[in-house]
Amino acid sequence: MITSQNGADCVDGVSLREIAERFGTPTYVYSANHFLSQLEKLTDGLAPVDAGVRYAVKANSNLAVLKLFAEAGTGFDIVSGGELERVRRAGGDTSRTVFSGVGKRVDEIDFALKVGIECFNVESSEELDRLSQRAAAFGQPAPISIRVNPDVDAATHPYISTGLKENKFGVPMASAPELYRRAHRDPNLSVQGIDCHIGSQIAEVGPLIEAAEHVFSLTDSLAREGIAMSHVDLGGGFGVRYGNEAEFDVAAYGRALAKCRGKRALQILVEPGRFLVASGGLLLCRVEYVKPSEEDDGISFAVVDGSMSDLIRPALYGAHHDVVAVDETQTTTAQSRQWDIVGPVCESGDFLAKQRVLALEGGQLVAVMSAGAYGIGLASNYNSRPRPAEVMVASGEARLIRRREALSQLFADELID
Repeated sequence: MITSQNGADCVDGVSLREIAERFGTPTYVYSANHFLSQLEKLTDGLAPVDAGVRYAVKANSNLAVLKLFAEAGTGFDIVSGGELERVRRAGGDTSRTVFSGVGKRVDEIDFALKVGIECFNVESSEELDRLSQRAAAFGQPAPISIRVNPDVDAATHPYISTGLKENKFGVPMASAPELYRRAHRDPNLSVQGIDCHIGSQIAEVGPLIEAAEHVFSLTDSLAREGIAMSHVDLGGGFGVRYGNEAEFDVAAYGRALAKCRGKRALQILVEPGRFLVASGGLLLCRVEYVKPSEEDDGISFAVVDGSMSDLIRPALYGAHHDVVAVDETQTTTAQSRQWDIVGPVCESGDFLAKQRVLALEGGQLVAVMSAGAYGIGLASNYNSRPRPAEVMVASGEARLIRRREALSQLFADELID
């Protein structure tokens, strides 16, 4: 994502030093070109099945990001009424928006019925009942698919695995046929498809195809009962590179998926999030202080102005993000040494990276890479810290797409009297 131009580290031709001077730090910086390149890579790889893309809003829900994908022709995958409103405000097509999530409230269901979404991905028997009741009240059938849990191990971090029987998501494969029969008989429900998502940061094609085989087998048995559907939603979870990982082979997945689908007349939907945005974003921070170890085997700390309140993935998952010293040869005379990159939050778990060999001194800019997904969305105000700004670089220009949160905003909704 970062390239060097005339000795300056840049994102799509815009100097990171200039971005820091103009917008301050910490700041999220996104490359519109990288986002769209990832979308093109995905659609090209899945061309053998002509997959419909439903961008997973939770990965990065900034309105400018959603607008970029809407204008590029994607639909959306949402998990809340708030995300649905974001899609609407960004100009997204609600008729190509699927509503996932295990805990849909009545008001969220009513909102989705009112604006007309593509499909509810149903995750429990009681949710099916609630949808039927709300659809009856609205006088229009609710379009549904059922999210099945194929009990396939995605071989990923346990916090982002969603396809095993011990996970909260979806319904067991054995329970799904009866739910489909109920939905088929119910005039308030309209069966549209079937849904499956087994986890995130999946590195290999095998688990995804194994899950797809289970899903297609179920569609075949339901079709023999006269319960037909128009689409199969296979979720997302395609892994991205945070360090030295191999990139997920989208083209291999497309070929395997075409073979798996065979001659079935079913539209394929996918719900990528991280794959489209993770590697197209970075968190730009500045070193406030350095604390070199006085012992040969001690730990040296570089304290930056970004923290776990801005990017919690390292503290939450032990996630790895590469760190780059911006314009390193131009801005510092420091010698390289091993650092833990930590923040100002009052927690020992407040770190962005550990054991990184960099030349750092106070005032140095650093870029925490591959931070475009689940960065700002998971940010908090812990320690009463305002959330960072967000900047989009497009066509050689950096544009502010979220103002840095002001201190006054932290207290605006609190009451003393």
